[in-house]
Amino acid sequence: MDEGTGEDAAGAASPLGALADLAGSWLARSAATPERHTGAVAADRFDRIAWRDTYEQAPALRELAAELGERHPHADDLLTDAFLAAYKAAPRLREPTGMAPSRLVNHRIVTALLESPDFAELHRETVGDPYAAAMAVLAQGTALRRMLDDSRPARDLDDRTALTGRDAEDAADAVAEALRQAADGADADEEGSVPGPAADAVRQAVEDAEDAARRAASDAARSLAVALPGVRAAARGAVAKSAAAAREEAALMRAWGVGSGELERMPFDERARLAERLRAGRLAEWAELIGRFRQMADGERARKVENATGELIGVTLGDDLSRVIPSELANLGLPELRAVFAARYAAGELMLYDSQGEQASGRGAVIACVDTSHSMYEAGPGGITREAWAKACALALLDQARHAGRDFVGIVFSAADKLRVFRFPADAPADLTRTLDFAETFLGGGTSYQRPLSAAGELLEAEFNDAARTRGDIVMLTDDDCGVTEAWMRGWNDAKRRLGFRVFGVGIGAPRVAAAGSVLAALCDNLRCVEDFTDVHAAADLFRVI
Repeated sequence: MDEGTGEDAAGAASPLGALADLAGSWLARSAATPERHTGAVAADRFDRIAWRDTYEQAPALRELAAELGERHPHADDLLTDAFLAAYKAAPRLREPTGMAPSRLVNHRIVTALLESPDFAELHRETVGDPYAAAMAVLAQGTALRRMLDDSRPARDLDDRTALTGRDAEDAADAVAEALRQAADGADADEEGSVPGPAADAVRQAVEDAEDAARRAASDAARSLAVALPGVRAAARGAVAKSAAAAREEAALMRAWGVGSGELERMPFDERARLAERLRAGRLAEWAELIGRFRQMADGERARKVENATGELIGVTLGDDLSRVIPSELANLGLPELRAVFAARYAAGELMLYDSQGEQASGRGAVIACVDTSHSMYEAGPGGITREAWAKACALALLDQARHAGRDFVGIVFSAADKLRVFRFPADAPADLTRTLDFAETFLGGGTSYQRPLSAAGELLEAEFNDAARTRGDIVMLTDDDCGVTEAWMRGWNDAKRRLGFRVFGVGIGAPRVAAAGSVLAALCDNLRCVEDFTDVHAAADLFRVI
């Protein structure tokens, strides 16, 4: 055969341009491979900042990440995705084809979480709230661990896919290197002719790269088609559990009067401690009752009419312009009688409608005296204790005072030597820790009326001396009757006349305490007995007149 023939035979020289076209066309196809992401949920810089800040503040998140990371690579990316799915207003999943093969298991798990029936309910509680989103992730921890354990076979296939993908990338690099070497050896005198061996190397590199790419594509297709057994059921359980936890915590916060704005300003660890405290013991048991009390009190405030006259029973004399009868007002229409009206007004001799019933609201402090003797542990209908009903009523009275701009004082008492006072000034925010301390305090022992009522009277006396405010309101919440001395009773009545305060009594689960002739009846201007502790409306009239 002539040496000048057979240009396509092995070992023959080839033009550099043709080789460049061959290799360049393949390299262009290889470069068109989409970017591989490690996160299943698309996130911007601010989302990532929220996650990092929350992760740094939450030791429990770091512990979960360390535990999962010991057995499952890339578990930290899964926790990030689970957090972002709960936190972002409109979480968007990336396409599986754009994911790094090693993160496809994470993508499948997060997809199952987002598709769970309860996810929308969970998302309502967690969207835009880093703390709530982190708590959702922690609540899902056990299920995430199980899903990762069950995904080992799929992850092994994903790892093989990742290896073949890297082989394809290495083959593409080999094509580029072979082309570079061919270009270096091209004969410039013969229009870029490349020696046969170098040309063959380029062709072989392209063939090897195409084979590697086909294997990678085939492995990727198998990996994408893999379904994780049981992942949907596990995800449904995880989301349902976290939704229930988020709903319970939100209800606890609302019941205790913690607003969303206050929660957002609260540091992560402080909020976590608060949630733990509210979930523990009696406070969690009382949340539903407290919520109902506050809802009832809100309704009564909406119906409340300041300075309501009550039932009209006749005509009296005075200077209350809100109760002047029409015939007196008619005098204002006649210029010659206006001076007479003014004189009668100055003398307090205008004819007014007389009434009985609800009195005008007070302006001094609201003081709730809560009996915490041993008998207050006794439970009534619905398993609600006497203490729970009394504390829930007292906390609603705290709200009442805050709405009216009045000071509130909680006095927890039992025997004569056991008393604790919790002050909540109207001009300062109600400290939540102090509110919880007030609610949790239980002294035990017997019951003494004189000690708490004397303390309440002294507080109203001090308020009168400092700010000249009168018309305070004292609410006595007790289940026991006890005697008072004659001398103390005379001093008590003198203080009532001088300071103009009112005393409301509630006999809790003990009708005899509120019976006619009882000591509490002699002390109180307004008295009632509560036997059904599930009924918060038994105290509704308190919130109309206090």
